[in-house]
Amino acid sequence: MILKQRATVKRSFTIPELNAGSPRNGTHRPTSRKWEPTGWQEPRSHNSVISADAKAPNRTPIRILSLDSHPLFREGIATVISEEPDMVLVSQASTVQEAIQQYREHRPDITLMESRLPDLSGIEALIAIRAEFPSARIMILTTCDGDVDVQRALKAGARGYLLKNTPPSELVQEIRKVHAGRKVLPGELAAKLAEHVGEEPLSVREEEVLALVAAGNRNRDIADQLCISEETVKAHLRHVREKLGSKDRTEAIAIAARRGIIRL
Repeated sequence: MILKQRATVKRSFTIPELNAGSPRNGTHRPTSRKWEPTGWQEPRSHNSVISADAKAPNRTPIRILSLDSHPLFREGIATVISEEPDMVLVSQASTVQEAIQQYREHRPDITLMESRLPDLSGIEALIAIRAEFPSARIMILTTCDGDVDVQRALKAGARGYLLKNTPPSELVQEIRKVHAGRKVLPGELAAKLAEHVGEEPLSVREEEVLALVAAGNRNRDIADQLCISEETVKAHLRHVREKLGSKDRTEAIAIAARRGIIRL
């Protein structure tokens, strides 16, 4: 009698029984079920067993193209991607020209790209790919953490900017966010951008002059190369120091290289 009472209490909370067939022999216990210590158990059949794979949504994996000049790093990316069930690495490239050809062939969902490459800069590569494929979702994955590096990439259309020391688990999560239509930027890089908001940027000519100074050229040499006077060179360098807050050209070069304004 106690056993039947426990069964009745259990059955009063079983929603599927609202659609059960008519009771038989004056009892509320369906003949298709049997009592177990844990309660009423549905009979097992091949039709009622649903595998984990059947429950999972049928999703097309995120197709990824990796562009990096270092084979070892590309292999590392390939290993990380291979462990994710919702991602697949469709191709790898070591130069911009290879990447453009591979993009045309595979049309990846996401492109992971280094910012400094042997044939073109990552920004030039980004611009070249998006000129042909405006909807391309490109993420910069680099060691360059200067605020100007980040600003230039985002302005060129990068959907994300991550550093190569990003943990693999975080990298794949950021890839999923970009694939879902979001933009991603680590907090420390966002802080660097915010630090220089409102500052007057160097002009193209000022960057050019500073790069020539960093390469070891004298003012006279720079004037000759740019077809300007030495006084104009000095004026450009004075403006560079003022904008960067440096006391001399050596410090200006160090600040500009750290921020990604020039490459050494």
